[in-house]
Amino acid sequence: MLMRVWPKKDLRTLIALLAIASVVITLANTLYATWRVQRMVLIESTLAANRAYATKLASTTEVFFQLAQSQLHYSANLLGQDFDNPVLAQQEVNRLREQTSSFNSVAVVDSSGVVKAISPESLMLKGMQLTSQASREALAQRQPLVSRPSISAANNLIVFVSWPVWNSEGRYLGYVGGTIYLKKKSILNELLGEQFYRDGTRVFVLDRNNQVLYHHNSQLIGKTLPEIVSDRDRKEKGNGELQLDEEGTGRLAGYAVVPTTGWLVVALKSTNMTLQPLSGLLLQVLKNSVPFALLTLLMAVIFARLIALPLWQLARKASQMDAQSVSGDIGRIDAWYFEAAQVKRALLTGIGVVQDKIGRLKSEVQTDPMTNLLNRRGLSAVLDYFSTVQQPFAVLALDIDHFKRVNDNYGHDVGDEVIKQVARTLRLSARQSDVVCRNGGEEFLMLLPATPLNEAREIAERVRASIAESQIERVGHITLSVGIASWQVEQGSQEQSLKQADAALYQAKNAGRNCVMIAGQDALVSSIKR
Repeated sequence: MLMRVWPKKDLRTLIALLAIASVVITLANTLYATWRVQRMVLIESTLAANRAYATKLASTTEVFFQLAQSQLHYSANLLGQDFDNPVLAQQEVNRLREQTSSFNSVAVVDSSGVVKAISPESLMLKGMQLTSQASREALAQRQPLVSRPSISAANNLIVFVSWPVWNSEGRYLGYVGGTIYLKKKSILNELLGEQFYRDGTRVFVLDRNNQVLYHHNSQLIGKTLPEIVSDRDRKEKGNGELQLDEEGTGRLAGYAVVPTTGWLVVALKSTNMTLQPLSGLLLQVLKNSVPFALLTLLMAVIFARLIALPLWQLARKASQMDAQSVSGDIGRIDAWYFEAAQVKRALLTGIGVVQDKIGRLKSEVQTDPMTNLLNRRGLSAVLDYFSTVQQPFAVLALDIDHFKRVNDNYGHDVGDEVIKQVARTLRLSARQSDVVCRNGGEEFLMLLPATPLNEAREIAERVRASIAESQIERVGHITLSVGIASWQVEQGSQEQSLKQADAALYQAKNAGRNCVMIAGQDALVSSIKR
């Protein structure tokens, strides 16, 4: 019986096959590693962004309720001086509803639950005794209260905010309260509905019993959803992030709790939408990698006929290009003829290009593409470094005033140019050691290492004035509001300092914008009205 003998492959063919296999494996490994890393980066960035977004909305909602209770407190003090004066009662309910726009309706109720005054009067509840759960709670507890969602006497799903009325002798007279409609237009709907990302992020709000209080789909308001966050996590964490699987669709969620009410604000985005940019990134990596792969294969075929041991050594090392010491190993190969020396140099160049490309990819991940400033991931890396070396810093939270008007009046392309102009001004105003980043949308952060608050205030004022004095084509003048805080190693976490700067920024907004506020100080540092 004759055995079939397969012809032996020559060295050129073997080297070509080895080169092909090495390049394909390396390219596939590069694509897979890039896919895994970028997928993780996109998911972690989205979770962190949604958590920050939910925390911001929860903080805004908390401030709203505090302001609403403060308004009711003022009226309760006035009513306590002359509770039986119907004119005063009607004036107060009209003022609370029409002047502040915080409530859909406002009522003054005596200690027996009878309505003494109401606005709007079209509700026709004056003189009637309220028996709703919210009214009973307010009468029973006799303290400031934000009720659970309930059905009002006018058959509306509401949240009721109330403040007790006491006379000068300490006798309980009743309460003054305002309703916020959940299914109709209200200040709460506007507060939550106007703040959204244009990248598919959605927001909804649940009460303590997981009843929907706000949702972009109004049909779900008032319905109860399955538990997303446990009561324990609500109390202990306050905010966080999680991945949800709803009917086979993955969603990335960040959540935060409103302290006054215990409401849960949830910001979420589908995993598929989050990972959409991944395919384009992989295609770009492939387009950049293929030419180098083809060049390596062409060189292997052309020079294989003249290559012996040196080329075999180089080919073997080419399959180990992901090793840390591969550059040194290739450098020690004795390429004693010209062709081998060229392949050796080409391999070393290719390794340098790959390493440079990986470095650029890391830089792109940490850089905002529009402004070339650091993004949140870059900011996180800087904060980690400051924490490691225990570097104190001052932080400036900056926000473009009335930026939504720019987008509405001139379009998003002009809005993008405004953001770029502000970014350029911030870079020019920053010192060499300062860190400038775009925190998202029209918000920016500046980290000023080893900078006391008074010096940070001067820098912030210089930036604010520079922006206010700049002329932007089509838009004209714009302004910034700035909040300042500082971080010292012994003063708690960096996150607390960032939140303090953000809170100071909101104080600047509430103080009229185009001004600088320092966390923990009530005085307005500067303000120029236009």
